[in-house]
Amino acid sequence: MNLRIPGVQQVPVRGSGPGGRIELGDIRAKLREIQGDVDQAVERNKPVATYIAVGGTVALVVLAFVLGRSRGKRKSTWVEIRRL
Repeated sequence: MNLRIPGVQQVPVRGSGPGGRIELGDIRAKLREIQGDVDQAVERNKPVATYIAVGGTVALVVLAFVLGRSRGKRKSTWVEIRRL
């Protein structure tokens, strides 16, 4: 089966098996390599994601406070008691 994608150049691939065939060990080694790259990227970006999550939570709480406060001012009744 030959799948061709327009705009993508084909690269010859040779595995470690007889006649350059790709074997299961080749695939596992490549997957381990990719997993290592992903793990490094995740570790590198964890602090940024934490800061974004905390900032978003604080912004949401402040927004809820401000909206609730303005709505409360509009809907509350002002009662004045005077002493005669």
